[in-house]
Amino acid sequence: MGVTGPPGPVMDRDEVDRALARLGAEHEAIETSLLALQDHAGRRLLEGAELTGVTKERWTAAEASITLLWAYFDAYTAALRGAREIRSRRRWSSREDLVELTELLRGESVTVAGSATATANAPTLHGGSGKLSERFSLVTLVDRMNELYATSLDMVVAADAVWSALPARIDLLAAELQRTRRLAHSVGVRPGEHPAGDDLERITRTLTNLREQVVSDPLAFWRPAPGSSAPGGGKPDTTVYDREARALEDVRREIDAVLTVRQDAEARLVKLRDVLSRADRTLAEARTARGEVLAKIAATEVPVVSGPPTVLQEQLATAAEYRRHAQWHRLSPLLESLEQKAEDELLRARESLTAVTAPLAVRAELRGRLDAYKAKVARHGLAEDPFLIERYDAARRMLWSAPCDLRVAEQAVLRYQRAAAELLGAPRVPEQGGPEDRRGETRS
Repeated sequence: MGVTGPPGPVMDRDEVDRALARLGAEHEAIETSLLALQDHAGRRLLEGAELTGVTKERWTAAEASITLLWAYFDAYTAALRGAREIRSRRRWSSREDLVELTELLRGESVTVAGSATATANAPTLHGGSGKLSERFSLVTLVDRMNELYATSLDMVVAADAVWSALPARIDLLAAELQRTRRLAHSVGVRPGEHPAGDDLERITRTLTNLREQVVSDPLAFWRPAPGSSAPGGGKPDTTVYDREARALEDVRREIDAVLTVRQDAEARLVKLRDVLSRADRTLAEARTARGEVLAKIAATEVPVVSGPPTVLQEQLATAAEYRRHAQWHRLSPLLESLEQKAEDELLRARESLTAVTAPLAVRAELRGRLDAYKAKVARHGLAEDPFLIERYDAARRMLWSAPCDLRVAEQAVLRYQRAAAELLGAPRVPEQGGPEDRRGETRS
């Protein structure tokens, strides 16, 4: 839509002709815009919809604006037709004609008879008093039409943009939701039995309500662009839709996990039984080893070995029951928990075995060290040395007796090492135990 020129003194014939040409082009542009608005798909949808909320309020105002627009346009058309008739009276207009044309083209010569209700409802008629008629200059009339057209088009375009974007996307998501619900039902994910089933119910309710709200009140889901003055500047608000789409994706991942459990449940159960069986065997070995240690090693603290936890076996039996009854949604979290607990139990059993057999390992190390020094002494031709034989026999009796006092046996091995080192000329073996027993070191 265009804007007429500023008012001025009496126009001459050339100015009148130029003004009429400009007004004719402007009239055509205004008519084209109004017809496009009249045929706009969004406007037709708004006319046939049962609106609520902010959309209903704004459409009531927009309808009043559109009614006024046509009334203004008709008055504008009549004024233009009258000016053309005056100009066509004579080839060379008289001064009286030019004065009349100047008043018509530049003065407040256009009277608009309109509905008081429509005038009061139009949102851009600032200071409107609901009069049955108003007078305008052509410039003011065009400005008023531009203002009403922009606000009406903005409302129509915004509603149409929301209707074009959201309902179709909601329908696609709802179709995906139905497929997910059927899949969830097939694996036992149902409302009241699994959190994902409850989520599906909530998403269904939310999408149903969202679609109803979008259809009846599209402008409630319109986000205007900051600082934009163009009609339809903005975008649909998809916050609720995006949130529910993410929630549905989370549910689908949960159902995929349940499906995975259904596919490999037997293998995972077999593996769990094997891990718990190894843990039980390791604990049994640790208990047997503890009895051996208590019989063979003296003066040492041997940790108590606890029995296998019965709760894990009970949970394993429950998992097998879930599998037999195809309760995959219950089996999935139970298997994940059991797998971690079973690995922890096997680690605990191995640590118990290591702690219990530590004294036997110390004794074996001392025996190995004693025999290694004896072999070294023999290589140097000192195997028949009485002093070394005495020390070796003393250490060997302690290490191969039951119960074995590891602390005393270690001292005996150290005495044999030091004696061998002195005879071989090697550095003296450092102290590693309690006070050294020097009795009997003097060779007779």
